[in-house]
Amino acid sequence: MKTLVLGASPKSERYSNKAVLRLQQLGHEVVAVGLRKSDINGIAILEGMPEVEGVDTVTMYLGAKNQKMYYSYILSLKPKRVLFNPGAENPELVAILKEAGITYENACTLVLLATNQY
Repeated sequence: MKTLVLGASPKSERYSNKAVLRLQQLGHEVVAVGLRKSDINGIAILEGMPEVEGVDTVTMYLGAKNQKMYYSYILSLKPKRVLFNPGAENPELVAILKEAGITYENACTLVLLATNQY
């Protein structure tokens, strides 16, 4: 299952960083997209809107105001679902996802992973 982490940060105290590491530890294929090129434990953080095939889940670590520029990008990925981590909830994007038939959840990726609900 491929997960795209949108808002990935190389800073180890950030939840997006912890999510990338945990997904990797559990054997998930991870694509990290952030503001600057860097890496998290060998996983490259890509800039911009890289072409990615076969995305199952987009997990959102950007606040609603920073998501708008990614709306079309997220739709182009054709994910099965989008997870809005705490602080990333966005009713406007939820409406767009519903219209496109994409499932969404307001849920913490780390909690879902820890409780085997991912």
